[in-house]
Amino acid sequence: MTRGPRNLITDVAGLKVGNADDERLRSGVTVIMGDQPFCAAVDIRGGAPGTRDVAVLAPENLVAAIDGICLSGGSAFGNDAVSGLQSFLRAQGQGYQIAPDAPLVPVVCGAILFDLNNGGDKSWGEEPPYRQLGLTAAQGAGVDFALGNAGAGMGAACGRLKGGLGSASWRLDDGTTVGALVAVNAVGSALMPHSDAFWAWPFEQQGEFGGRRPGAEFPAVSAALPSDMKLGSQAGANTTIAVVATDAVLDKLELRRVAIMAADGFARALRPVHTPFDGDLVFAISTGRSSRADKSPLETMQIGHAAADCLARAIARGVYEARTVGRLTSYREFICR
Repeated sequence: MTRGPRNLITDVAGLKVGNADDERLRSGVTVIMGDQPFCAAVDIRGGAPGTRDVAVLAPENLVAAIDGICLSGGSAFGNDAVSGLQSFLRAQGQGYQIAPDAPLVPVVCGAILFDLNNGGDKSWGEEPPYRQLGLTAAQGAGVDFALGNAGAGMGAACGRLKGGLGSASWRLDDGTTVGALVAVNAVGSALMPHSDAFWAWPFEQQGEFGGRRPGAEFPAVSAALPSDMKLGSQAGANTTIAVVATDAVLDKLELRRVAIMAADGFARALRPVHTPFDGDLVFAISTGRSSRADKSPLETMQIGHAAADCLARAIARGVYEARTVGRLTSYREFICR
């Protein structure tokens, strides 16, 4: 496997990503859309998830494909971002035809993270800003997009460090592309104890998150909780939310398995994960743009395995690319101390 040319989830053909954020608010929204509706599934591992309209992704439910996904800050207020993306997609003529004489209804799923106590100005009055942020993100979507303090990563924190938006991609030997997009706002730490090396360091490609390695004496891994995790954690106050994507032709059941496997990427990059205080989840999507028509459980396994490693890389990139904001120190400032 080699990393894709952009090293972004948009190396998966047919996808676009848009960010909108507000530094004063210290929050933002990231949207992912397709040239066409895409098949999707979800796996939820955290104990405090916040979502909108994810039940449609169950394999037994009617809709076979969705039009977009929103990742948003703002806790429950951030679910309004879905409406902004829906408005954009409907204006573009995209959506599900429920009945012949009914308007198209874009099917959009959303997940949120908690960034309400990061020092940003949240005094927005009666109208939370997330619907407009979702619309703005959709209007600016493309194949190239910013990482770190961008979109849903604008107000994120990872342990005691600044979190952020990360992405990475793989090109498999058979030509299949796999990508990951993640907003990192975890209780746990992305760094090995007493080290500036990321837990995800074995998966790093071409110095994409700084090239730091553990010292000659591998840091001891204790059963104790990390000293640099968030203190005073509360249920619903964190969450790492992610999307993994492939151009392989996979259905809902196969994508559900990919999402389950990809969730292991959290454990390869963060410690601890899936806590009662996190809402960790992974959306898995397929654009079906690969020229390969054949598929097998072995292929699904390979894609899920690659997605997990790709997600671990994206998490580390999200922290690495972030900049210091207020009391949240960036990784690169931390290692210079």
